[in-house]
Amino acid sequence: MERVRFGIIGIGNMGSVHAQYLFNGEINGAVLGAICDLKKSRLDWARSKFGDSLPLFTDYKELLKSGTCDVVLIATPHYLHPVIAIDAFNAGLHVISEKPVGVYTKAVTEMMKVAKASGKEFGVMFNQRTNPVYRKMRQIIQDGELGELKRMVWIVTDWYRTQQYYDSGDWRATWSGEGGGVLLNQCPHNLDLWQWIFGMPKSITAFCDYGKYHNIEVEDDVTAYARYENGATAVFITTTGECPGTNRLEISGSKGKLVAEGKKLTWTKNEGDEREYCFAAKTGFDKLPTTTEVLTPEYDMPEQHRGITQNFTDHLLKGTPLLASGYEGINGLTISNAIMLSSWKNCAVNLDDPNLADEFYELLKVKIAGSKRKEKVAETEVANLSGTYSS
Repeated sequence: MERVRFGIIGIGNMGSVHAQYLFNGEINGAVLGAICDLKKSRLDWARSKFGDSLPLFTDYKELLKSGTCDVVLIATPHYLHPVIAIDAFNAGLHVISEKPVGVYTKAVTEMMKVAKASGKEFGVMFNQRTNPVYRKMRQIIQDGELGELKRMVWIVTDWYRTQQYYDSGDWRATWSGEGGGVLLNQCPHNLDLWQWIFGMPKSITAFCDYGKYHNIEVEDDVTAYARYENGATAVFITTTGECPGTNRLEISGSKGKLVAEGKKLTWTKNEGDEREYCFAAKTGFDKLPTTTEVLTPEYDMPEQHRGITQNFTDHLLKGTPLLASGYEGINGLTISNAIMLSSWKNCAVNLDDPNLADEFYELLKVKIAGSKRKEKVAETEVANLSGTYSS
């Protein structure tokens, strides 16, 4: 393979972004091979942007068997991600999915089985893994420089959305169309980074408010508390109803503290390990001396979505390790499902419970049965969104 041909299924907000940078030649070794969308208006847009020579489809199954693509990039509503991915793997194509990889882990587990059996490559658009601040945090922790992990606190309340955003699609913010709210649409990046940097928790207790700040069915305000095998804890707070909002990630360990906010990473180092110092100190109020370093890591790869697409292309052409394997997408989704299930049951949920996937799916089906799609929704363009089909 000399170049990788991408077929994009879903040419809404993010799909159109992917299509444009691929068409413009911004990914070395990759080209835009074809586009699929259900809406004629979106295909008309694509034709006006990319000309008459680009193959356009309304049925994704026709695209899969057209021979125009080596990879499909799935940017449809969430429920369709595993469905289309399974068909693509069975058609002998590689797959990269927009986040989330699915709505519930039961479907994602089946998708992963098909992916492995196909022998094709599987990626997920976790573009925040290209962010040098989060990559540096992960490196420091993995190198043991923070010592034994104690606590993570992430306040990510800068996902502000207006009512117009939710009214921009009849499927949006409904149980039947989207399957969730802030956890499933905005926060898959944060939930992925949570487990990528700090690890998977043992249990979660959470509180979700549904339609607290908007006229929607699903959650738009979440507070979750997690516990780990070693006694460490995590607190995760998010909403789409707070303005201006905050995005501050703090991780504490026995050797210091990391704080990520914006493009800045503050690293406060203990001169020693607190766990050892605690029992060796001679007075009750002694503290370890510390030093503080402010880091501003720079990108060493293409940023955001382009970075993930370039990495996936390089993986196929050169064997470069995947930065965001699709198989890892189930981790953040497991956290999301556990948060929701804890809220519905009003109790702690163990993530290693073998019944978690089935229990969540059964309760989700009840929500879907009572869901109502919006009527008379105007088709609009909404900038800087992700995980959409036709907006």
